[in-house]
Amino acid sequence: MKLLMFLASAFMLTLAGCGKEDKGCTNVKPADEEAQILAYAAANGITAVKHSSGMYYQVVTQGSGVVPNVNSTVTVNYTGKFLNGTLFDKSAAPVSFKLNQVIEGWIVGIPLINKGGSIKMIIPSSMAYGCNGARTIPPNSVLYFEVDLIDVQ
Repeated sequence: MKLLMFLASAFMLTLAGCGKEDKGCTNVKPADEEAQILAYAAANGITAVKHSSGMYYQVVTQGSGVVPNVNSTVTVNYTGKFLNGTLFDKSAAPVSFKLNQVIEGWIVGIPLINKGGSIKMIIPSSMAYGCNGARTIPPNSVLYFEVDLIDVQ
């Protein structure tokens, strides 16, 4: 529940802040973070594929159940790290949330696997918390997630 509240509030903060020009906040373009993303993937043995959005991912296990969509409620186990390897969040137990209430990188990445699957995602900052950051996430942070998709409703 803590994760759900964090992801939902952080996502809402991002949506609320990024459209405002008066804050002097400009999101970094995914192409400008590509070298950093590719270096992380290479250093960590991730055979990532580039999504058209600019996110990189590796399907570890495809799964064989239902494929989620943006309106699905998903149950996951996950680990979130900064590209320097620092852990910033990890589920202690499976957590459930509506996919349309989280960061764009998850909305794009999670539907790439089926229920029972797992994925590694390297998410450009503009598809995460952007130039505003959120709580413990500094502005313009590229994020790495490992996600196991346990259930889809």
